[in-house]
Amino acid sequence: MPHASPLITILVIGLTLAFLLGVAAGRLGISVLVGYLLAGVAVGPLVPDADHGVALQLADIGVILLMFGVGLHFSVRDLMAVRAIALPGTLAQVVLSGALGMALALLLGWSGRAALVFGLALSVASTVVLTRALDEQRLTDTRRGHLAMGWLVIQDLVTVLALVLLPAVAPLLRDGASHAPHWPLLAGTLAVTLGKVAAFVGLMLVVGRRVIPAALHAVARMGSRELFRLALLAVALGVAYVASELFGVSLALGAFVAGMVLSESELSQHAAEETLPLRDAFAVLFFISVGMLFEPATVARHPAGLAGALLAVFVGTPMIVFSVLLLLRQGMQTALTMAAGLSQIGEFSFILATLGVDLGLLDAPARSLILAVSILTILLNPLAFLIAGRLSPWAARHDARRAAPPGAAGAGGPVRQGHAVVVGYGRVGALVVEGLLRQGWPLVVVETGDALVRPLRERGIEVVVGNAADPSVLAEAHVQTARLLVVAIPEPFEAGQAVEQARAVNPAITIIARAHFDSAVIHLRQLGADIVIMGEREIARAMLDDAAHGAPRGSAPGGGGVAARMAEHALPHRPRPSGPAAPNGRRTERHQA
Repeated sequence: MPHASPLITILVIGLTLAFLLGVAAGRLGISVLVGYLLAGVAVGPLVPDADHGVALQLADIGVILLMFGVGLHFSVRDLMAVRAIALPGTLAQVVLSGALGMALALLLGWSGRAALVFGLALSVASTVVLTRALDEQRLTDTRRGHLAMGWLVIQDLVTVLALVLLPAVAPLLRDGASHAPHWPLLAGTLAVTLGKVAAFVGLMLVVGRRVIPAALHAVARMGSRELFRLALLAVALGVAYVASELFGVSLALGAFVAGMVLSESELSQHAAEETLPLRDAFAVLFFISVGMLFEPATVARHPAGLAGALLAVFVGTPMIVFSVLLLLRQGMQTALTMAAGLSQIGEFSFILATLGVDLGLLDAPARSLILAVSILTILLNPLAFLIAGRLSPWAARHDARRAAPPGAAGAGGPVRQGHAVVVGYGRVGALVVEGLLRQGWPLVVVETGDALVRPLRERGIEVVVGNAADPSVLAEAHVQTARLLVVAIPEPFEAGQAVEQARAVNPAITIIARAHFDSAVIHLRQLGADIVIMGEREIARAMLDDAAHGAPRGSAPGGGGVAARMAEHALPHRPRPSGPAAPNGRRTERHQA
């Protein structure tokens, strides 16, 4: 009976171990990525004849699908909105982090050419790790998430330039003064590379923006879900392949641009849902393949180099990112999130290191050292986000004081006093806004949907456009001087971020939130909400109230029935809720389970 091929063995053992160790990591309260990496480390000894090249090719598919999904949530407008920060910030970080890595290599006695490649490898973060971390932190659709993605795109472009220029300068780096630099050749190579990247992006924005959505719409009208999924895979993989083979652009950047072009179509949400299972499965394979390449002997052979490189990536780069963003006048919480996200290296570092070995610029032990640093920093990355989360309330208070000090004008105009802030202008938020206006409250509405902003502003209502999980958005709404915050959005994580940050900058504010589940009620209460209203429970109470009082048969919503009464009494008529006070001075949740 024939034995299973090494690839099948890798998939079976790797995915099984990834599941078991991922569950264990989740139960311990750490990132599941740690479990996936450890699964890869375990697969190496268990499958001694494993084909690492095939595993890495499967991982490349995971990177393509992941970046395609990220692009679906990232528009050209988002990229242009952060370019003023992402472009100078990324370039400064890559240069400074690269210089730090080069200095470490020279201290270890390496040659200048090896130090150059080593520094480059330590200066670029893993796209897979950062995008997964942003998703776990529910930050992908926030301004911080957009800035992080812009940062990664520019890092990707820098890596593409490095991959193209290294072969051209390799003879000079290997042989030193015996080969004079051929500046016209280098300038021509750089111009061709930039031209290819510009041609690819321009082609996608001009032609792809029309052709890809139109083709997918035609497939969707056929009514076959299977064909629609195949069309999405063909677009993601095909565009990435064409970008790599014809334009010299990385697979990750090609897939990202394809998703970004499709993001402006109404099919983007459906496309994201259809590709999610495959993205997750292949992303797991990426981490397994990284773990398989780990050589424990590297740690024993180069302890000083490993420790120095680990400090450079996990401590040095975050400090550089944090300082650069503060110099660019970004909020402290944004700087903390970015510093935590970029405290690791990954797939681009492997590619640079492998090219360096192939060109004779770097030796194999140095590549193993880079791989070891990558695995350790990916394992430590959840700790970086944990530290950033612990410092988040302090950073939010700092940002609020800087954004709108008492008596001064902030980003949103003159500082308001004693007003109400409503987060979300959906079905619930609209009723709340109408009720507060009838009660005479001065209002500021926080909303992300552009279509909802104009009608509010036409009525003279102040609107702050942005995600309430971003402290700079809350500061612009002057939550630090508000008397009431109503969080009318249903997503508990984003709502919890808004509640926690508002409580940190304004301990006296009354906070009312909504929830769909008992666990969400507990979560929001723990983060500082005074009242958490569960919609399903309120509906049941209204039905029972109508039944007890004999509601008129056929009463229409808005005409004196349940909907009208709920809109009228959605909030208390006093600035402070009337429920009994808790021992810590906060109000208790009005509706007990």
